[in-house]
Amino acid sequence: MVELLAIFTNILIVFKIHLSITEKTQRLDRYLSSVISDLSRSRIQDLIEQGYVQVNGKVCYSKNITLDGGEYLEIEIPPVQPAQLVAQDIPLDILYEDEQLLILNKPAGLVVHPAPGHLEGTLVHALLAHCPNLPGIGGVQRPGIVHRLDKDTTGAIAIAKTEIAYKHLQLQLQSKIARREYLGVVYGAPKSESGIIDLPIGRHPQQRKKMAIVPVEQGGRNAITNWYIKERLGNYTLIHFQLETGRTHQIRVHSAKMGHPIVGDPVYSSGRSVGVNLPGQALHAWQLKLQHPTSGEWIEVTAPLPDSLTKLIEVLRRR
Repeated sequence: MVELLAIFTNILIVFKIHLSITEKTQRLDRYLSSVISDLSRSRIQDLIEQGYVQVNGKVCYSKNITLDGGEYLEIEIPPVQPAQLVAQDIPLDILYEDEQLLILNKPAGLVVHPAPGHLEGTLVHALLAHCPNLPGIGGVQRPGIVHRLDKDTTGAIAIAKTEIAYKHLQLQLQSKIARREYLGVVYGAPKSESGIIDLPIGRHPQQRKKMAIVPVEQGGRNAITNWYIKERLGNYTLIHFQLETGRTHQIRVHSAKMGHPIVGDPVYSSGRSVGVNLPGQALHAWQLKLQHPTSGEWIEVTAPLPDSLTKLIEVLRRR
């Protein structure tokens, strides 16, 4: 049985499809793509990973589960974002630029690409004004974006200005050739001087906008974070993080899991005040090292710390 509901929320329309499984069938993503002909299989897989599919009233993040018959499915289909993006003249802090790539120092508060609730004023809108030839490189909605930073995470982010650069940078990230180094202030004082956190990350089982430590068999993806103490600040610590993978909220989730959440993190920490007005979590993409997509030369860029993070460190040192 298929039931289609259209729910009007302000101007946006959200469709919900209800399915009752009457016999044993194939795995979840294949079944849904066979009964919902208007959606591609990759789109269905995205909806599953983003928490828009429920099985028997519980959010399911695994596309691989097999349906045994008797299940009740609910699929929410959010509105598709507009295909046309309008360039906006938003100032950019440029750390490096040539005809192939651009490396920026992203400020806190700037969303990288359009998403529900942030349909304008993003980094992508600013890039379209700065690079007229960018549209279409790597996709309509995320032109030139090969990796991202959370809204309130500051620091270095690389942008591809050509299709060659886009594919080359993607390969560097996937093969771990490119290196991404972060600095973050955490609550507490780790006992050891360094460590490795190797725990899979996936969507939170109940809270769609959060990530969590999720077993691989339940939809989690491999995630590895190396960390080293840079400076002890009493009951706080300045940590140097080095990513081997690039999962959503990876450092924030891993830090919280080891009992030392990032200071100022509104999602994964307790929100304790430190006496400094922070725009978000005290996490900064400090250094980015990558190979130039055409010359092969190594490029290493350091993004200066934002004033808020510098002030936080100075205040904690005085304490």
